[in-house]
Amino acid sequence: MQTLPNLYPQHIEEMQTRTKEALLREGIEGLIIHSGQSKRMFLDDNHYPFHVSPQFKAWVPVIDNPNCWLVVNGVDKPKLIFYRPKDFWHKVPPEPYEYWAKEFDIVLLSQADAVEKHLPYDKVKYAYIGEYLEVARALGFDLVNPDRVLHFLHYHRAYKTDYELSCMRESSSIAVAGHQAAEQAFRQGLSEFDINLAYLKATRLGENQVPYNNIVALNENSAILHNMITETQAPAESRSFLIDAGATCNGYASDITRTYSAKQNEFAALIDAMDKVTLDLINMLKPGVPYLDIHLAAHAHIGRLLNEFGVVNLSANDCVEMGITKTFFPHGIGHFLGLQVHDVAGHAADDRGTPNPPPDDHSFLRTTRTVEARQVFTIEPGLYFIDSLLRDLKSTPESKFINWNIVDHFKPFGGIRIEDNIIVHRDRNENMTRDLGLN
Repeated sequence: MQTLPNLYPQHIEEMQTRTKEALLREGIEGLIIHSGQSKRMFLDDNHYPFHVSPQFKAWVPVIDNPNCWLVVNGVDKPKLIFYRPKDFWHKVPPEPYEYWAKEFDIVLLSQADAVEKHLPYDKVKYAYIGEYLEVARALGFDLVNPDRVLHFLHYHRAYKTDYELSCMRESSSIAVAGHQAAEQAFRQGLSEFDINLAYLKATRLGENQVPYNNIVALNENSAILHNMITETQAPAESRSFLIDAGATCNGYASDITRTYSAKQNEFAALIDAMDKVTLDLINMLKPGVPYLDIHLAAHAHIGRLLNEFGVVNLSANDCVEMGITKTFFPHGIGHFLGLQVHDVAGHAADDRGTPNPPPDDHSFLRTTRTVEARQVFTIEPGLYFIDSLLRDLKSTPESKFINWNIVDHFKPFGGIRIEDNIIVHRDRNENMTRDLGLN
């Protein structure tokens, strides 16, 4: 199996090719890509955790060092301006020496505000790519984050290089270890807070290193789609557990969700049924299939489960046509995955940024692209008993089709989400999550 050092040069070659095409479209000579800088908290002398620009880490696996810069033009060897301050307050990064360093001409920068002497003199021919517009203006850039360049680069980020796929497999491996530790902690009756600690310990990642805030929810909290405030005390009875958590490798994310029942009961049977739904939907991922079709199929599956478990007195088709499934499954079926958890250009019809928005009645769907090889998706159907949405449903004429006693039976368990991370190949799907032993 090829290692990251062997795969990385081809990744840089692909980045050069994409950059050259993007520059031709804009009629400019190069990009100056800023890693970002540290942000001070309002009225404070502390700083927020640093998060590198995704455009920067697309080139180089440096995710924890602000004030770095890349100068790229798609032809010449990229130039990396690497920040190494004289600092006794904080750890100073070592000079770049790893496998990726030889792909760059590296200049060391000791003072962040002295970068201009390392940048091209005639900035009219270059575009600044980054968040800090005031920095771009101070350095004399007129062209900042040009739309045509970003549309092209974002669109083509959906097609992963072998290096990127290898990073994502490793990211998934790290996350699977965390999920296994979290399930064990749940079985031991620990609190949400302590389950989260078990996850972080197993992944060897800190709270500011995971790609998004872990969602760790017990019982009714599983119905909170983004439950990010963990309770420090364990409940008197742990009935159910939902964890949505990922990891990173060289800036590439994984995003995995599992739901567990404490006992073998009807909720456990509903989890098993939802697990089969996830696998059925994953089997739909094939080149040429609109991602929207998979989302619509998910609603049909949810309607069937609502009928089979006695929640509604309607057929699956009627549940979908009346909009009832949206009460129990209110989010999209998944999204692109990569340098960002919700990776970019999911609503783009082409690499010029032509909008391809989701339909009005499924506005939360994050991807409307047609499935293609080398794309990476999450598939994450859910079925929840959410108080606010149930109240809305109860006030409609459709309320008469709901067996509210069954709803009340399931409400103490919160909800279910099962999420796998999938690489689409031309002739098969690679389920990174299952291949690593998380069932």
